[in-house]
Amino acid sequence: IKLIILDRPNPNGHYVDGPIREKKYKSFVGMHPVPIVHGMTIGEYAKMINGEKWVSKKCDLKIIELKNYSHNMRIDLTIKPSPNLPNSRAINLYPSLCLFEGTNVSVGRGTDYPFQHFGSPYLNNNYCFTPKSNYGSKNPKHNLTKCCGIDLRNPINYYKEINLSWIIFAYNHSSDQINFFNSFFDKLAGNEKLRKQIIEGKNENQIRNSWQQDLKKFKKLRKKYLIYD
Repeated sequence: IKLIILDRPNPNGHYVDGPIREKKYKSFVGMHPVPIVHGMTIGEYAKMINGEKWVSKKCDLKIIELKNYSHNMRIDLTIKPSPNLPNSRAINLYPSLCLFEGTNVSVGRGTDYPFQHFGSPYLNNNYCFTPKSNYGSKNPKHNLTKCCGIDLRNPINYYKEINLSWIIFAYNHSSDQINFFNSFFDKLAGNEKLRKQIIEGKNENQIRNSWQQDLKKFKKLRKKYLIYD
């Protein structure tokens, strides 16, 4: 059966970052050996899956390409991809904040600003919010419990890499470090190394440097499947 993909822009297609998913941690949230941010459109990613034979049988694949698209473009989606990704700010922050889903820290599900702030009952700060059941999250983490943390709605920054400073800050300042990470974290990270690096007190640069060799190999592989500049 022929598969035709109508390609679409990737709002986080302007960079590649994160650790490469290790074989042991294959799951629904990490099916292929790619970094957290692969920086490809769905068409380019499909070409990689097909070309690297990550499917049981090679697909008869046709990509309907985008016109006038470049990976360096800033993409603002006109339709939100999820109730919890309501705007471009949340989408841009998502690769950095999604790691909190594997911790005892809320990313604002159950608030009006999901993936635009984070907080926990185990953190102390002047900025706080209280998650409540809503359309996007019927039973949000820390439902009806005051969470304190950091508001990320208004920074000037447009991120071109994963920001690790927030999760390092949250772990270092948590009053419940023993239960900070849950079993989902390693699946999101694609390895157990990131969790251990944070616990060991590695800084952001040390952690990021540990990705570079694998990222260099991935970028070389990625280049074979790119359709756009």
